[in-house]
Amino acid sequence: MNLIGIKQYLMKVKMASLSGMALYFNSDPLMVRQMLSHWVKKGCVKQCLKTPNCGTSCGKCSPFVTEIYEWVAI
Repeated sequence: MNLIGIKQYLMKVKMASLSGMALYFNSDPLMVRQMLSHWVKKGCVKQCLKTPNCGTSCGKCSPFVTEIYEWVAI
C-alpha cells in the first residue's frame, strides 16, 4: 500500500469506507487513515459526513465502517 495505490483505488471506486480500504490493502485502518490524510490535505479526497444518528443509536457499526472517503479531484 502506498499513496499512489490509494489514489488509484479511490479514483476507480469513487467512494469507499475506511474498513473496506483496509481490507482491500490488507492493512491497519489507522495506517490507511494516515495515508488518506495526505490526499484530504491536498483537496483530492473528502471525508463524507454520516447522518447524525449513525453510530450512536444502535452501536453495532464500527467507526471504521462509517468513515467514508470520496475521490473528488479531476
